[in-house]
This record gives sequence, C-alpha cells and structure tokens, in this order.
Amino acid sequence: MVLFIAFALQLQTAAAQNKQNNPKLSDAEVASVAVIANQIDIDQAMLAKERSKNQDVLQFAETMINDHKAVIKQASDLVQKLGVTPKENAVGKQLQADAAKTANMLRTKSGSAFDKAYVNNEVAYHKAVISAVEGLLIPESENEELRNLLQSIVPALNAHLEHAQMLQKQLNQK
Repeated sequence: MVLFIAFALQLQTAAAQNKQNNPKLSDAEVASVAVIANQIDIDQAMLAKERSKNQDVLQFAETMINDHKAVIKQASDLVQKLGVTPKENAVGKQLQADAAKTANMLRTKSGSAFDKAYVNNEVAYHKAVISAVEGLLIPESENEELRNLLQSIVPALNAHLEHAQMLQKQLNQK
C-alpha cells in the first residue's frame, strides 16, 4: 500500500510538473500510457477476483475489469483508425514497475486485510490517474480525437473513485 501511495504521489507530482514544464509526449506515447494505466487496473481487479471473498469487493473488481477493458478497446480502435502505434516511454515503464510492486504487496495479504489494501490502492490509483489524465495526458495530446477520448473517460474515473471511496468507508467500519 505504501508503495502505491508513493507511486500515486509521484504520478500526481509528475503531472503537476509537466503542466509547468510541459515536456512533450507524442500521441503515440500518450496512447501507450493510457492503455498501460487501464491494463494495470484490470490486472489488479483480476487479482481481487482471485483473492477476495467480499461480494462488494468482487463486484467492484468486475466493474473495473469491464469498464477499463472498454476504454482499452476505445483507445485501440482510435489508434488503429489514426494509424498510430502506441510507443513505450518512461512514464509507462514506471507505471508498470510500480504496479508490479503493488501486485506483489497485494499477494502478501488475505481476507479483510487484502480487501482493505486493494480498495485503498484503488482510491490512491484513481486519484493519481485522474490527475495524470487531466494534468499530463490531455494537455500533451495533439490529436483532437485522442484528447476527446481522454476527456470522455474522466467522468468514469471519477465515478470509480467515488465507488472505491464508498467501499473504503464500508471496509474501515468493519
């Protein structure tokens, strides 16, 4: 959990710095980061489906899988239409490295400790992703359709965050 909170703060800081310094990410790099961020949430939700017995957590995980797969499909369809190949970059690599550490941490937990760690992670992750989408990916997108796609997913990310926060409160009352 501590690893992912540190990652979330890193991502938010990077987004804030990028707003100020505005280093360029190509549309191919933005697309890559977007796909990676969604795949990370799918992978962690799959882990929750394997390890949790809590019906609310399982339902939340299923929502994360379905919603984030849909975003990846939209992004894949768009990059194919635009003839853009997502390009690996430092932001995406760091996301993957931090996600691996978080997954390893989650695998050490079971029962209600797992549920709390997973949901706490989802709260931190969605805050970080929203910040990165709004502060880094949207501003760096040159293609209007890519920018519109990113803007269109922000309400869903906010809904995920609210759902995770509600679940977090429920789990903390137990």
